[in-house]
Amino acid sequence: MEQEKELKITALPYFGINKLLPFLKPYRVTIVSMITLGFAGGLMDIVIPLFQEYAIDNFIARQTVSAMGSFVAAYVTVLLFQVIANGISAYQACQVEMYVGRDMKRQSFNHLQTLAFSYFNQNSVGYIHARVMSDTNRIAALVSWSLMNGVWYISYIVGAILVMLWVNARLACLVLMIVPLLTAAAAFFQGKLVRINRKVREINSHITSNFNEGITGAKTTKTLVIEEKMEHHFNGTTKEMELMSVRGTHYHALFASVISFASFTALALVLWQGGMITMEGVMEIGTLSVFMTYALGMMEPVQWIVRSISDLITVQVNVERFSTLMETQSDVRDTKEVEEKYGDSFEPKKENWEPLYGDIVFEDVSFKYPDGEEFVLEHFNLHVPQGTNIAIVGETGAGKSTLVNLVCRFFEPTSGRILIDGVDARKRSQLWLHSNIGYVLQTPHLFSGSVLENLRYGNPEATMEQIEAAVKSVSADEVIARMDKGYDSDVGEGGDLLSTGEKQLISFARAVLADPRIFVLDEATSSIDTVTEKKIQEAIRHLMKGRTSFVIAHRLSTIRQADLILVIRDGKIVEEGNHRELIERRGEYYRLYTRQYQEDVVERAFEG
Repeated sequence: MEQEKELKITALPYFGINKLLPFLKPYRVTIVSMITLGFAGGLMDIVIPLFQEYAIDNFIARQTVSAMGSFVAAYVTVLLFQVIANGISAYQACQVEMYVGRDMKRQSFNHLQTLAFSYFNQNSVGYIHARVMSDTNRIAALVSWSLMNGVWYISYIVGAILVMLWVNARLACLVLMIVPLLTAAAAFFQGKLVRINRKVREINSHITSNFNEGITGAKTTKTLVIEEKMEHHFNGTTKEMELMSVRGTHYHALFASVISFASFTALALVLWQGGMITMEGVMEIGTLSVFMTYALGMMEPVQWIVRSISDLITVQVNVERFSTLMETQSDVRDTKEVEEKYGDSFEPKKENWEPLYGDIVFEDVSFKYPDGEEFVLEHFNLHVPQGTNIAIVGETGAGKSTLVNLVCRFFEPTSGRILIDGVDARKRSQLWLHSNIGYVLQTPHLFSGSVLENLRYGNPEATMEQIEAAVKSVSADEVIARMDKGYDSDVGEGGDLLSTGEKQLISFARAVLADPRIFVLDEATSSIDTVTEKKIQEAIRHLMKGRTSFVIAHRLSTIRQADLILVIRDGKIVEEGNHRELIERRGEYYRLYTRQYQEDVVERAFEG
């Protein structure tokens, strides 16, 4: 599993709020209202104990109910105002949390769509998922509930201190003596809890990864009979999680005990000194009850503030990681001039798009992957005239897929350039090029939904007649006919309800429906039976007339009709020509072809 790089935490006042401002700005009115109402709610919590003091001194001590009606009306009014203020501010906090979290997820998801393949090669799915989901959730919670609670708690502490100092400075100082001790204890325990919680989250990510591997690799686990090993590994991870969680619970319980002790110590001191002052007649008993309420009430806000400081430090890591994702630039991106003319992936200016014909030229192209050290292609030159059927063969790792990925501009050449219809591909829009490419993978991906929905991704405006014609051209109609609901049949997550061969056929039909000018078939028939493969080969010859096509093939018998066969080895073309010419040369292609032919003969002999 990929280890996440530790981020350096800067000073607390920085926090990274400037990076969040674009997400907060649309809701600034709601945020200001939430803060104002939170402040008002905190002040009401200061005022309510004063009603308690008045009731004790004027009704209970004097044993009278005179003016009780006005008192009750004022008390109920304050309570009603507090309930309304707290209710509205809580509702607004929910809004801010949901909307800010939603916007961050939307923008991060859209940004991911613009990144090149190299980003996904270098970062695991779990890492990206955590950035989009976990980090955004924590940030959204911080700028909503933490902000609202912070305003309430701080206003309560400040207000309570001022009232206590105003009522009786001697008792107020006695209560405030507990605050530094409480703060020190809270800081100590929170430091321990933060480290433990970070470790717990790290272990939890390993558990999530193990779950993912266990589910996606279930077949491999069963075929290798390694269930016991997988269980042992998973139990070890969960045991570590258990130990760290229990340790965290112990610290939390001890922390709660210390806080309770401090709270009751403060209460005891107030009762002791306040009782003496009351007996001397200097202070009334109602005032003593107010001090007791404030003394107990200040404990929770002090705990929250210390805990929030730790949370702010922790969430700053989430902000930095999210910002790093949003600031990541794609290795393949259009220039500003290109975007101004052709638009981008989300707002294309199709009226400015030139027609694509499919004449492709590699000019002294060298390429190595962003995270690689060795060149996959070096000083590569090739001219592919419009309508040419190019077959690419070679050993695994020879650079076959790299070649077509460069044509599709999924990666940029490290040096040299690729011309499309005589123009450098970098001077045209990526979307313009991708809209004219039909790519069928060896392991195709289908999106969750029905067969029809997946086909329409190729051409959303296609009629049912066009869809049926595309499906029939690649013999996918027979597959769909066998399904319970036909075109409305669910394909499952990633197409898991279908076999690999069925997914390839539907993926092929989807590419045909897009009516591209360039076809790329990357082992597109590797999981299809030989009878269906022959039908598709006939369809390919018909469909690719006038279109440029690149066929990466493992079965060399399927490419004998190609206009040009390129044999790639170590990133270089070692042979080129048609099937007959290459066989007559008795070189690399001949070696690959005869070896595969012998393997097929042996396989058929065993089957017989």
